[in-house]
Amino acid sequence: MTQPQKSSKPSMGERLDADHVFLFECAPGISCFTQCCRDVTIVLTPYDVLRLKNALGITSGEFLDKYTLIIPKGNLLIPMAVLKMREDNKNCQLVTKDGCTVYSDRPWACRMYPLSVNEDGTFSTIADPARCMGLSQKVPSRISEWLIGQGVPVYEEMNDLFTQITSPLKAQNLDIDNPQVKKMTFMALYNIDAFREFIFKSSFMDKFVVEPLTIEKIKRSDTELLKFAFDWIKFGLFGQKLFAVKKS
Repeated sequence: MTQPQKSSKPSMGERLDADHVFLFECAPGISCFTQCCRDVTIVLTPYDVLRLKNALGITSGEFLDKYTLIIPKGNLLIPMAVLKMREDNKNCQLVTKDGCTVYSDRPWACRMYPLSVNEDGTFSTIADPARCMGLSQKVPSRISEWLIGQGVPVYEEMNDLFTQITSPLKAQNLDIDNPQVKKMTFMALYNIDAFREFIFKSSFMDKFVVEPLTIEKIKRSDTELLKFAFDWIKFGLFGQKLFAVKKS
């Protein structure tokens, strides 16, 4: 019989597989609680923005204006959306002394903490054991089970779809100067409410064949609409035959 792995406190940078059992707990009462939410760069994925704006009950445009910084990345088509910290104390706007106010919909990076994913699929601890007291708690978790408990799989599914856009852009090094293309791409990815307006209140549906079931899905679900947006971008940028033009 295979012996179960013993729990351990991994060192920073050590590569861990999904079966590794590590010691960690973050909860009120631990001295450093919420300190990791201060003065930190949290890059937001399109799915992060979708979940957060719905958790706050505001539009994606309102969320982008109030809670993010949009940082251009040289000549790359897609800029970086970063969660904006408070100006006075550098704390995350979504965190109070009692914890995260949108915990159920917190971004992927927050769910993964204190772990990160390496390019080979292994995991590493990114938290400093000298500062993160959560790593000193005697609460064992197997990484694979911990990720499920943190709600990571659905984020990974959506991030994988996003990567199908970002990876080819990097590989092809597309230099797109047309501001309208940049505006449309950003809107489709990050401003899902504006993208919905574009789909249903422009001539889009008159020009393209969209199955009735798909129409119902994207009407009812922001997640399905974001998947639709991913396909729209792959159609427009890479010429993938994911849409058919209606015959006149």
